[in-house]
Amino acid sequence: MQKKQIISNIKATGIEQLNPMQLAVLSTEAQKLFIISPTGSGKTIAFTIAILRQLQPPCRKLQGVVIAPSRELVIQIADVIRSVAPGYKILPVYGGHPMADEVSSIEGSMPDIVVATPGRLLDHLTRDTLTLHDIRAMVMDEYDKSLELGFHGEMKKIVRAMPRKVSSVTLTSATRLPEMPDFIDMEGAETIDYTSRTEAPRSRMQIVEVPSPERDKLNTLTELLATFSSDAPYIVFVNHRESAERVYNYLKKKRFPVGLYHGGLEQRQRELAIDLFNNGSTPWLISTDLASRGLDIADVAAVIHYHYPLTEEGWTHRNGRTARVVADGTIFVITAEGENIPDFISFDRRFFPPEISATPEPSPVTSLYFNAGKREKLSRGDILGFLIQKGGLAADEIGKIIVKDHHALVAVPSVKLASLLNNIKGEKVKNKSVRITAV
Repeated sequence: MQKKQIISNIKATGIEQLNPMQLAVLSTEAQKLFIISPTGSGKTIAFTIAILRQLQPPCRKLQGVVIAPSRELVIQIADVIRSVAPGYKILPVYGGHPMADEVSSIEGSMPDIVVATPGRLLDHLTRDTLTLHDIRAMVMDEYDKSLELGFHGEMKKIVRAMPRKVSSVTLTSATRLPEMPDFIDMEGAETIDYTSRTEAPRSRMQIVEVPSPERDKLNTLTELLATFSSDAPYIVFVNHRESAERVYNYLKKKRFPVGLYHGGLEQRQRELAIDLFNNGSTPWLISTDLASRGLDIADVAAVIHYHYPLTEEGWTHRNGRTARVVADGTIFVITAEGENIPDFISFDRRFFPPEISATPEPSPVTSLYFNAGKREKLSRGDILGFLIQKGGLAADEIGKIIVKDHHALVAVPSVKLASLLNNIKGEKVKNKSVRITAV
């Protein structure tokens, strides 16, 4: 794809100007790239440019592969690439998603680009449902995270299945790697280090100590959250799954609009948690470090450390959920007497939240769940039209609409939920009976 066409496609998504990192990828002649980039810096667009430069017109052959360490990241990358590559078939493949659906899509028409977790891509290669013989571009996104999660063996086998000379190879990482992977030739790769070209996030962060009078920090967390508005997203980080469950259940009983996210949940539960967080239905997310990287979560107002991170790297990645690119952010750290505060944590000020007794403010947004999706030929436009015509909502009252393979979510005003459910009771969507429930 020509440079002018790439720029035009990107601008059509609403991005008026490429940032320096993206321009560097667009202008370089290097075929091997190592992009070092912090969270929220536009990295996905940058490596997508590297892929688009190698693409031929759609030809029913697999031309590009992106490997990412998490299912959530795979889905988000696929959405970004799809938005800037109209006319090309982009297929996300990942564990926890029906293999039969993926195979059916491949058999119907070979995708131009596959975005995959290492394990699921290797599964397809083993089954011969996908081959990498014709690929022209390959990206390993968040390669450092993939190593942390133990994907070295899978990635090595995948690379062995590729042609010896791929036109374009791109690796991305949040930090410099001590050494390049031993299974892929990155000799002579051009390094684009965007971390040194952006304002240090620390200068845009306020680190706030929130002293807890008790070793158990639940009351202090509750009082802190009660000072926040429920129309802005916040993430509370804990160190263990059990802690996440305990904090979530406690706040849920207190009627706080919270969501739960950790690696012990089923994939569908994790996806739903992120979708409800992103659309404002559960604006406060209780999570382990699993949410510190690999998720496209925009405009997080603040990060709260219920537990101290175990490492300085963990501190950096958690805080990277806020103060992204050029935005400001606030970091709250709940401390208790007798705890050893890590040396990498320094405070700008203290905050003592007032004691509370009132019921917390509910979220202004609630989600409707449709038990039909893309596979049932249900589109965003179908849902929008249905809620306007049958539900009695105005277009500007309908929030984010997310359509997955077999279900859809749509954000609607909480104050209108009861009347909306009454209006659409028994109504069909596209002449089909679809079960619609409030989440």
